Amino acid sequence: MSDMKTTAGKIEALDQKLAQAHKPLGQVPAARERIESTLDKGSFVETDALARHRSKDFGREHDRPFTDGVITGYGTIDGRKVCIYSQDATIFDGTMGEAYGDKLVKLYDLALKTGVPMVAIVEGGAPRAQEGIITLAVQARILERVTKASGLIPQITVVHGQTPSLIPGMSDIVIGAGGHTQAEVREVLSFLPANNHAETPRTDSHIMRGSIAENISEEDRQLDSAVHDDMTVDLTEVVAGVFTESLELQAAVTGVYTGFGRIEGRAVGVIANRGTFDDSAATKAAQFIQMCDCFNLPILEFVDAPVLAASPAALGKLAHAYSAATVGKVTINVGRALGNAYVVFGSKDLGADLAYAWPTAQIAVADAPALAQTLGIEDASEYLTPYQAAERGLVDAVITPGATRAYLTEALRLLERKVIYSTPKKHGNITL
Repeated sequence: MSDMKTTAGKIEALDQKLAQAHKPLGQVPAARERIESTLDKGSFVETDALARHRSKDFGREHDRPFTDGVITGYGTIDGRKVCIYSQDATIFDGTMGEAYGDKLVKLYDLALKTGVPMVAIVEGGAPRAQEGIITLAVQARILERVTKASGLIPQITVVHGQTPSLIPGMSDIVIGAGGHTQAEVREVLSFLPANNHAETPRTDSHIMRGSIAENISEEDRQLDSAVHDDMTVDLTEVVAGVFTESLELQAAVTGVYTGFGRIEGRAVGVIANRGTFDDSAATKAAQFIQMCDCFNLPILEFVDAPVLAASPAALGKLAHAYSAATVGKVTINVGRALGNAYVVFGSKDLGADLAYAWPTAQIAVADAPALAQTLGIEDASEYLTPYQAAERGLVDAVITPGATRAYLTEALRLLERKVIYSTPKKHGNITL
């Protein structure tokens, strides 16, 4: 026993308590290891390590482990501050009590006050029945903080196993456990600013100097053959050819590519058609647009929509999200942009600041057979070019595929200065 009458004894007692908090069940929990492997080595600063529940019902006064089942604190990822917590499923079966919930409320408040991202590592989180309805109240307090943080700070959630938590569904990005989870968290955050007032991150990169024509490399010219004569094109390969670095999100929804990219080290949001564009693809794209708009990421959209199978309601949500976004928006029409596909995929009149088309683009009211039948002509191919759109200013230029990267570089430089003063209102009322 420590001699609590002496300073040395009091320090010894503290060390003992912190050791118990570090190993509440005699071993370092996976929850703690997940935090330490996500953050920069040695950067984790724990908060509320000595928190314990105060319940005396059902014999719980004899079972009061430190941390109460969730590890909270802050640290750095690539030198940038983040708040972070990890649920410990080994304590009380991962359930959430009052002290547990209070720790999370404090951490969300800290993240909001300091303007840093929140990383949540979720495993469990069901209300702790032994502590009664107060656990429901504290759950509501947490969700209120999550809602307040939405659009202000990035919220990244890693999910382990089956969890009843509502937090993943309210987060900006959800990462499933498995593979290189910690690396994925670090990579995602490298593309996001600390908060909605911060600039988008930049990495050291080659800076383009001189004119667009002077900056088209042989590697860039490989895009000149991206669209085949039968109009097939893999826009995922186009994305890889344009950006120095890219990261795809929600790959399981195959109808559209969404992800991050870099040009001159600048982080941007990227959307590209891929396969059949259905309702799930429309929802995915709309949500991604909203997130980019929250965190000042310009939106670059590559358009080729051979199959548009989304419902009018889903397309309306996509159009609403795009039109409402106030960040810089640039569209590259690569292939087919027919009818509603032209309208909702980054058209100038929907809100694109700059729109370009490749010579391979087809911008028209309908496809060739439908046009021929409607117009009473045999061949409608002359109406399936980008040049009528160029004549009317619906695209700003028709460019060679190889010039795409250079045009986007100049566009992003200009759009750094974009300012929009919107009509005052609380928010739009699109049907969710």
